[in-house]
Amino acid sequence: MPAERLTRTVAAPKPGIVHLGLGAFYRAHGAIYTADAIAKSGGDWGIIGVSLQSPTMRDALTPQGGTYMAVELGPEASQPRHIQIIDRVLAAREDPQVVLEAMSDPAIRIVSLTVTEKGYCHEPSTGELNLDHPDIQHDIAQPLPCSAPGYLVRALQARRAAGFAPFTVQSCDNLPDNGRVVRGVVLALAQQIDPDLAGWIAAEGCFPSSMVDRIVPATKPQDIVHVADLIGQGDAAPVLHEPFRQWVIEDDFVAGARPDWQAAGAQMVGDITAYEHMKLRMLNGTHSALAYLGYLAGHETISDAMADARMAALVEQLWQTEIAPTLTPPDGVSLCDYAQALATRYANPQIRHLTWQIAMDGSQKLPQRILGTLNDAMTAGRPCPGLILAVAAWMRYVGGIDENGHVIDVRDPLAARLKALSDGGQTPADKVSALLSVREVFSADQAEALKVPVTAAYQRLLEIGARDSIKEVLA
Repeated sequence: MPAERLTRTVAAPKPGIVHLGLGAFYRAHGAIYTADAIAKSGGDWGIIGVSLQSPTMRDALTPQGGTYMAVELGPEASQPRHIQIIDRVLAAREDPQVVLEAMSDPAIRIVSLTVTEKGYCHEPSTGELNLDHPDIQHDIAQPLPCSAPGYLVRALQARRAAGFAPFTVQSCDNLPDNGRVVRGVVLALAQQIDPDLAGWIAAEGCFPSSMVDRIVPATKPQDIVHVADLIGQGDAAPVLHEPFRQWVIEDDFVAGARPDWQAAGAQMVGDITAYEHMKLRMLNGTHSALAYLGYLAGHETISDAMADARMAALVEQLWQTEIAPTLTPPDGVSLCDYAQALATRYANPQIRHLTWQIAMDGSQKLPQRILGTLNDAMTAGRPCPGLILAVAAWMRYVGGIDENGHVIDVRDPLAARLKALSDGGQTPADKVSALLSVREVFSADQAEALKVPVTAAYQRLLEIGARDSIKEVLA
């Protein structure tokens, strides 16, 4: 890294937002939208970032005054931009009280979060809070929390005690009905702590859903070198992203207080359901299918997979015949045009979005990204051989051994359990049956409906591999 470190060149706006989970995606998406909104319309909407698990982001950004470079990766050139909207970064594990004090400040009107599916401590198949989750058990018993729901509830409790209005809770994660999900887990946890608090939050709080879209690969060491070469300064925490971005937000905020995001290009709507289903199923669903099948076939990135004619043909089939028929598009949106735009984005060779990265936390992602589509299609009597193959590929992936006999580093909150279930099966049918028994992922009815077709697809993956299995699906 060059001797000269990136640092702040303008003062940070006064904070109005606390963001839990200050990862690459939010810094490449919501933070930039908010910076653009302030540039257009002003307002005290600076961001206090919170790292819930590790001080790594705090340690990287603090010497840089909270600033970082966001690099747009077009097909032919990289465009760096200095993002200076973050006021400071807090490390929750080191000092949870400081985080609660920041969230309790009446100047903070929005607490947003990108904590991934597993950060909500809920059951992905139902959306309900998992009261047996160890972090939730801790947060019920202890005043200083450790989970995202715990921080939300305890900070709201402090605001109520001080006579302040609640902040708006805004999920920015890839979850269907993410506002409903976070509202549900917050109210369920508050009910355990103080039923009167739960009633106050239900009556006074706002939990707008939002749909977010931008491909943001994980930052790698070579990316840090690349950014240093671009700007001539060292940046320990740059983010890289595609040119495309979209943010659709339900316009439901406490006292109407929010940045002027529509001036920055966000869509403020009354109901995001149609946008969200379109994105989760068409983008995230095919991303997951490419992640598991592509990884098994030896493709390192999504663009590599899309350069494989069979993989690209499978994605087209998924969009046209398996996913699109389950959707009602938003007004004025063509699903065909949306699919074509996705194909172009996937093929961008500058976006090195790792199949391994997308494959992470599959037990949390499958219900929203693939299984909901399968439910609707099977109810309507439509076959979905490509999505069935994707589910089978996930099962082979979590077994921990790829097609070449190499060990897979499976990252999933249920990884050990999934591996044990797979290893415990004597036959392919046994393995599939065992994995279908995981109720956090598959309902009992769904497991019964999927047993025969997924077993057949799993068997073919073992016999002929991912690419030839795709060839059969396309035949």
